[in-house]
Amino acid sequence: MEAVQAEVEKNISSESSSIALSMRAISKSFSGVTVLKNININLHKGEVHALMGENGAGKSTLMKIMAGIHRPDNGEIRYRGKSITWRNAMEAREKGISVIHQELNLSPNITIGENVLMGTKFPKNKFGMVDWKKVHERAHFLLKSIGSDLDPRSYVSTLSVAQQQMVEIARALSIEAEVLVMDEPTASLTHKEIDKLFIIINELKQKGVAIVYISHRMDEIFKISDRCTILRDGEWITTIPIAETNPEHLVKTMVGRELTDLFQKPPSHTSWIKDKTPVLEVKGLSDNKNVKDISLEVYSGEIVGISGLVGAGRTELVRAIFGLSEISAGEILINGQSVKISSPEDAMRYGIAHVPESRKEQGLFLNMSVKENIMMAEMFKYRKATLLDWSQINKEADMYIKELGIKTASKEQKVVSLSGGNQQKALLARWLSIQPKVLLLDEPTRGVDIGAKTEIHKVICKLAKNGLAVLVISSELPEILALSDRILVMHEGKLRANLRREDATQEKIMYYATGEIK
Repeated sequence: MEAVQAEVEKNISSESSSIALSMRAISKSFSGVTVLKNININLHKGEVHALMGENGAGKSTLMKIMAGIHRPDNGEIRYRGKSITWRNAMEAREKGISVIHQELNLSPNITIGENVLMGTKFPKNKFGMVDWKKVHERAHFLLKSIGSDLDPRSYVSTLSVAQQQMVEIARALSIEAEVLVMDEPTASLTHKEIDKLFIIINELKQKGVAIVYISHRMDEIFKISDRCTILRDGEWITTIPIAETNPEHLVKTMVGRELTDLFQKPPSHTSWIKDKTPVLEVKGLSDNKNVKDISLEVYSGEIVGISGLVGAGRTELVRAIFGLSEISAGEILINGQSVKISSPEDAMRYGIAHVPESRKEQGLFLNMSVKENIMMAEMFKYRKATLLDWSQINKEADMYIKELGIKTASKEQKVVSLSGGNQQKALLARWLSIQPKVLLLDEPTRGVDIGAKTEIHKVICKLAKNGLAVLVISSELPEILALSDRILVMHEGKLRANLRREDATQEKIMYYATGEIK
């Protein structure tokens, strides 16, 4: 396979002067497990090179090697015509290798401006002190260039996930990069922000920047990329001009099975609804800020989708229902009975579970095991006097790992080492362990590959079929349309539409999401 790959790269490469960076025979193992095996890739100046593969295929590890975060066990990196070995990530950045990581990596307790220019030389005044006015002016210019009006003097801790993503992009642009890696850069962005990002990418191409673009969104890959390399299980599968392939072929190549095995729109769940009383009912809910007089209901066996642009109040709504923010007005009912929810503990007591938008920052205990993450919500049930019944905990953890198909070497493996899809399944398993009546899912497939996304969809549908009431937020319209029995559309904190599945289209959802009212 290595010989075939080398020949392919040779055939599609132009003169060596057009190559910004090349990686040859790159291999890497962690704890005896091989995650990359003899990978070759050429990045050309002025080209967008899509890097694709399921979670766990080796994409992020390969990019971390390129950026100096990891060192390869074998192989060579050639940059600017020379063989290089990065001492650390800072050296790679100083030499023009810039990375926008999928998992946000900002410092929350300093300003946006400081984060944007972090790793660059801050301008000094005539006294040799940092010229903060110039720092913030430079940061403001970079933010403005990507269509953001964020105040560089504000603290990152005050920002939403989408706003933090814009800061990450601005930071990556703060150096004169020759190679720019974008790992799921649009995961939290609005359509308007994505369009602006694509304009910036095209401008960078014109300047000769080599761009690696990692995304699970096929429409983006075909809109922005020139070539595509696919990895599977740590091995190179193919490199191909994007004009010579199609979504079906890419998906089949990525996962090693037919597309028909992946995209099966589940049947409507409304036939499973037997009770006339909704499991969850919300009446006139407000928080005086992001949620304004919202009323909704979710029945047993029903999946209700919430759509809308970033900032519409979707996340704030489910956080209010789960007791994570204060409610200024309105009422929450469970099985027809009014309940007072002032904290997540209250919500859990009434059978409400919540899988948050950002699994690493808001959900997982990264340095704890898969087992501990799954059973965390129910640990108190397994106490014997002052000790924990680990045999029962192990038994329960094994059951959820099997039931949700979590791919892990062991239940003792740290959850941080799992792929994004398996991390999300572990988090979902934790909340299933409390045997909830209502499941609140905020972007349940954010940053996971197509195969894992399909598996998570099947789990959600199975849970609904077993009687759970599911409220799901997603920014991906095909996902909302495929999963939901009804679709609620929000705009500026208000509910603008309640659409039946058979009446909903992407165009109609966007019409209401942008504030239009028929």
